[in-house]
Amino acid sequence: MIGRAVLLCLLIFLQYVSDAQPRREDIYSDFVLYKKRQLLLKDLHENVVAKAFLAPLDSNTEYKYEAACRAIVQFMLDNDTTQQGITQLFVQYDSLQYDTKRALLETVYGVYPEQYIQSIQLLLAKETNPMLFAIAAAYSLRYDSAVVNAATIKKRIREQFPNYSSNTLLAELDKYLNNYTHYKPPTTNDLIELFRYQQVVKKKVIYSFQRHSRDYGGLAIIQNADGSFMRTAEGRLLVFEQLARSASGLPYFIPDGNTPQGVYSIQGTAVTYNKLIGPTPNLQLIMPYERKWPAYFHAGDSTVWTPSSDMLWAYLQLLPPTMRTSAAVTEAFYAGKLGRNSIIAHGTTIDPEYFKNKPWYPLTPTMGCLCAKELWNVSNGRLLVSDQFNLVSAFTSTMGNKGYLYVIDIDDQKKTVSRLEVEKLVKEFEAKQVVHN
Repeated sequence: MIGRAVLLCLLIFLQYVSDAQPRREDIYSDFVLYKKRQLLLKDLHENVVAKAFLAPLDSNTEYKYEAACRAIVQFMLDNDTTQQGITQLFVQYDSLQYDTKRALLETVYGVYPEQYIQSIQLLLAKETNPMLFAIAAAYSLRYDSAVVNAATIKKRIREQFPNYSSNTLLAELDKYLNNYTHYKPPTTNDLIELFRYQQVVKKKVIYSFQRHSRDYGGLAIIQNADGSFMRTAEGRLLVFEQLARSASGLPYFIPDGNTPQGVYSIQGTAVTYNKLIGPTPNLQLIMPYERKWPAYFHAGDSTVWTPSSDMLWAYLQLLPPTMRTSAAVTEAFYAGKLGRNSIIAHGTTIDPEYFKNKPWYPLTPTMGCLCAKELWNVSNGRLLVSDQFNLVSAFTSTMGNKGYLYVIDIDDQKKTVSRLEVEKLVKEFEAKQVVHN
């Protein structure tokens, strides 16, 4: 059975243990075997959730309620028992520990987008913790995106947080309130300029193109250090399916929320023991503020790197001038400043059938990472399909294993990003390069 400690270990990224690239045929996970998946499903429903939520909620059982919430949102579990437990948590909200409150709100945001609006509105009127307030505010805004509601939330920020102007989290929430219904996607010219600007950055680059609604899958492509794009031997553009949605679907400025837009520094590859991520090599990414700036900028020894006093300015130099005024591209910068970390590009062993009725199926949401499509043979534990293995293999097939990864929401269409769309962008860029040269 999966107890609380084991479950939390599964839901937390563990140490990365290797920088070697294994052979595809050597990659194996017993976690994907049919019997293991069935036992996990049974354990989640009967023990992690049902036993926790059917017990009285008090200081001795609260940690079980927290673990149950984390399982519910990660695996999209919903039944009468889960709703009974959620309701009980709201009844006793004021007496809960911070971690339990946060797990509750993340679960409600991720699984029950409308059902608990009254409880959320009551909470908004009294919550004094900025993080919990921000999650509740995001829930309320999604339920009612009218200008009046956004103004009401802004008023509450001023009333309940006198020093809100100096709080980075509340500043991002305010930005989110302003931009929620005014999303402005990058233009085709912006994206072509981004491709062209890679020759200024002079690093290998991965672009992860996503929809503004992260309920839909995205596509990643690779641009070589010389400016060309990676293709098959037959000349077809290499594309890799990738989901930038978190299990909760919370905004970028909330820890474990959706993958923020912006620029990530690729630090190499690794393999993790985390059972939910699986043994396929991942791309190690760091965000602004996650490590020392020389590491982020691939500057080597800090003694020979002169940092700018304005780190936002330095960060924006990784983007073409036409994109630097967009608030969207600074999501990763401010999320990093808020303390988000451990966002990587990885595969998954989670059974996609948990999400069979979701628009991102068969991709897998995570705790805010970029998760590539992986399908496993449940009989022998071997890979059937792995866009993650293909992505890492392609990226490391040329000299060097470092560079940058750009997460960009290209528009707000309610459908998966298609190969045709990405190929069209690359073709326009290449056509203009020919004319320019």
